[in-house]
Amino acid sequence: MDNQYIMEIKVGRNVIITGATGMVGELILKECLNHPDILQVTSISRSPLRLEDKKIIEIRRDDFTDYTSIEQHFKNISIAFFCLGVYTGQVSRNEFRSITIDYTRVFVETLKRNSPQAVLCFLSGQGADQKESSRLAFAKDKGIAENLIINQQLGETYIFRPAYIYPVTPRKEPNFSYRIMRKIYPLYNKVYPQGSITSLQLAKAMFMVGLEGADKMILENQDIKKIAV
Repeated sequence: MDNQYIMEIKVGRNVIITGATGMVGELILKECLNHPDILQVTSISRSPLRLEDKKIIEIRRDDFTDYTSIEQHFKNISIAFFCLGVYTGQVSRNEFRSITIDYTRVFVETLKRNSPQAVLCFLSGQGADQKESSRLAFAKDKGIAENLIINQQLGETYIFRPAYIYPVTPRKEPNFSYRIMRKIYPLYNKVYPQGSITSLQLAKAMFMVGLEGADKMILENQDIKKIAV
């Protein structure tokens, strides 16, 4: 067996994740903790994690526009999962833009300075507009964020664009439309399967791509579901 291969097995991989208390991020975190190749997971979140593990380094903070004080935690990262986001209508237009674009920019720039060869898995959304011309705030801002991370040219970048995400675990739905979608999901998924994905499918696909890569950078909903299978 090649000595370099033996060293990679021994050392393992270090992961950093934002949004690990969210619907998808929490499931990715569990995948990381259960996989023998993952040595350490650094979680950056505002809320406390709902689980404990010796692999976890938990960093709680409210400011996601400046990582200067914790920049050392971005060193020697193999895989980064960016799952931080907010639903349209939950916050003001300016705050939505800041969370979607500014938070992404600062995270990726910090990652690039400290671990330029890292693999980045970015949770975007269906309809993201890289032309940055859409009248829809979600589409335009996600498109801007995608362009920002692509321009950083990390080791590998993968952008995930899920459609409606059905949460496999109970939660308080963020708005009326999501409450309706949760109720009609079984019928909706049967009639229009390409228009939805479960949170578990999405998390599994993101984790697998982080470990093994994919044959394209931008993964639409159907691409993600195929990987999850």
